[in-house]
Amino acid sequence: MDSRPARDGSAIRRRRECTACAARFTTYEYIESTQLTVVKSDGSREVFSRVKLGRGLERALIKRPHTEEEIRELLARIERAILASGAATGEISSSELGELVLDELRSFDEVGYIRFASVYRRFQDVKEFVQELKVFA
Repeated sequence: MDSRPARDGSAIRRRRECTACAARFTTYEYIESTQLTVVKSDGSREVFSRVKLGRGLERALIKRPHTEEEIRELLARIERAILASGAATGEISSSELGELVLDELRSFDEVGYIRFASVYRRFQDVKEFVQELKVFA
């Protein structure tokens, strides 16, 4: 039915209609660039997954006042930063990836930032949690 670039130009938005039931739906197509490898803290390697990153953001931002479009734009910004930082070597460490996500979340949503940080930084007690909250004080 309709096809056009997404707001930031990194994807194509397509509006489609099912020929059987006439239901309408939207898909986004992204350019697949060179595969980026994430180097985990234990030294293992895993192919970067936009889907996995998106799930993490969704969990951090659940029940927050953001539209799906705003979250998609956030994900696109984070993905561009990740790809840029690992462009030379084709690899990025999981710690660097986590910090890039936190940098974007810090200005996007404070509660989402704290939720993501609590999982990413593996807070062991309330003192660590309170210390992280001081970022916003």
